[in-house]
Amino acid sequence: MDTLFFVVSKTLAPFLQLETWLFLAVAAGFVFLRLGRVRTATWLTGLGAALFAMIAILPLGTPILNSLEARYPPNPVPRDIVGIIVLGGGEDTMRSAAWGQPLVNEAGDRFIAALSLANRHPEAFVLFTGGIGSLTRSGPSGAAVARQLLIDAGLAPERLILEGGSRNTAENARLSLEHRTDGPGAWLLVTSAFHMPRAVESYCAAGWSDIVPWPTDYRGERFSDGIGWDLAAHLRDLETAVREIVGLTVYRVTGRASDPDGCLVMAD
Repeated sequence: MDTLFFVVSKTLAPFLQLETWLFLAVAAGFVFLRLGRVRTATWLTGLGAALFAMIAILPLGTPILNSLEARYPPNPVPRDIVGIIVLGGGEDTMRSAAWGQPLVNEAGDRFIAALSLANRHPEAFVLFTGGIGSLTRSGPSGAAVARQLLIDAGLAPERLILEGGSRNTAENARLSLEHRTDGPGAWLLVTSAFHMPRAVESYCAAGWSDIVPWPTDYRGERFSDGIGWDLAAHLRDLETAVREIVGLTVYRVTGRASDPDGCLVMAD
């Protein structure tokens, strides 16, 4: 069932990309024009152009990102930390393999936060969870890249726990539970702030009960600051926001996410 869920989610993912729908609107307009349906073709082309301009000028994803990122406070002050969980997604596995060195992407703040927390809590384990989350790409797992990156940055190998079989957030939560060490104390959960609500609810559903969310990699901003022609950035943020809302909804419906009440440890 997990494999079917993974395959279906990756297969449907392109339909959550707004450029797919913009392309389909333009393509449909061309088809109707060829069929002599000029009015319909004009309407579709105009709609595509209007949406294109609106997305290029307005940061439509910002309110959604802000609502997700405000769910858990930044920089909590936890006590009695036994481990730090780092969710995969910040590593660039394909370019790392191509260039022979560990490389990160726009979510690389997850590694910065993990290393900073590891320095603050020198007795804590660091549990990285992430495998290969693609249907078509091969290469090293996220765990393999993370191992090199974290150890090269000075983390003692005996503190590092690697889980390299998970392909999505639900599997991150379930498989990392099998790798956790025994002992009292809380586990810091490090991931991008917009992704934290789904991550927390996934870990709660998997059976974790001592999580402290540590959000990083913030993408939101004031709406007014983002107004201006920047199609690439606005489209990226809007797609990120839509994908996360849809993902959280699907996880809840399928039982892969649950109410976080009773699962979290309150930090100071």
